[in-house]
Amino acid sequence: QVQLVESGGGLVQPGGSLRLSCVASGRIFSIGYMGWYRQAPGEERDLVARINEGDTTNYSDSVKGRFTISRDNAKNTVYLQMNSLKPEDTAVYYCHADIFSRAATVRSYWGQGTQVTVSS
Repeated sequence: QVQLVESGGGLVQPGGSLRLSCVASGRIFSIGYMGWYRQAPGEERDLVARINEGDTTNYSDSVKGRFTISRDNAKNTVYLQMNSLKPEDTAVYYCHADIFSRAATVRSYWGQGTQVTVSS
């Protein structure tokens, strides 16, 4: 089975930066889309950024210009560089990936989430 393990969350002051990482391991043939979602208390989980296997990206309007998603296919890893952080960015951030266990078998996986808190 596949596991997604996230790291890099924590407490940061407004205007600061964090870099989140998510490493996929297990039975992996290839990885399609990878993305980051976030969920604030009382809110639904929302897309932050997504990247496909060809490095095409899309971002939530609220983070565009501040966050950058990237991936290293050789390491089965996706990153989220977060700059100019705002208090409204505070949430649990979840890694997501569409993973092929073989050429025609794909399913979605979620990481356990990592807390990002932006506060002075």
